[in-house]
Amino acid sequence: MPRKAQNESVSDLNAAPGGAAAVDRALSLLSAFQPGDEALSLAQFAERTQLYKSTVLRLLASLEHARLIRRHDDGRYALGLEIARLHGLYAASQSLDRLVLPVLRTLAAATGESAAYHVRQNQGDSWVRLCQFRVDSSHVVRDHVRAGDLLPNDRGAGARVLIAFGPDAERPRGAKERKLYDAIRAQGYCALVGDRTAELAGISAPVFHADGRLAAAITLTMPTHRYDAGYVGPVLAAAKELGGQV
Repeated sequence: MPRKAQNESVSDLNAAPGGAAAVDRALSLLSAFQPGDEALSLAQFAERTQLYKSTVLRLLASLEHARLIRRHDDGRYALGLEIARLHGLYAASQSLDRLVLPVLRTLAAATGESAAYHVRQNQGDSWVRLCQFRVDSSHVVRDHVRAGDLLPNDRGAGARVLIAFGPDAERPRGAKERKLYDAIRAQGYCALVGDRTAELAGISAPVFHADGRLAAAITLTMPTHRYDAGYVGPVLAAAKELGGQV
């Protein structure tokens, strides 16, 4: 029989009435992360949760399968991409949606195309592009990205804007890429056909905080056969309307 722990675990002390002990234990691993933690070792999880290492390993396997946890090459564990997706869904229900969604609805209605609000989501030493808000096109033929989806951080008009107006150190240094991002910064928007996928086109513009820091990218997407350079104006207007409010 397994040895009984000398001290009650964190999950035992905070067990949900009528809940499942295994779920309480798994959630205690997620709660073990503290501000400033990039990743935790097995020993740190065991110390912070007061669970046996063998129990922690089994719980981590389930959390990793659900993408709530991801394992680093050095054996430590960090929060997974599913956390970012859930964060996007949560954020969409909070106060920011009262600012962003009306602007996206106006942009989608004016153009007939899908409008989205993309943000950078840090993941350890890198980042992903999170579709935080989205209003779909009324057309049957459209891309089917949803709020909460994670998209490539190096392709697509929205990604290019987040790179162009993001940290200088993260901008590619190759001559071709440098020319592209310099042009995006100079004109204040990005319009590309077939960048993320051959069938799609996109127009994107940066949204800035009141202090001038990049907040997000407003992006209009459409099938390539419906691309219209005239949509640049409405996209820029939408980005300007949100600037300083987010």
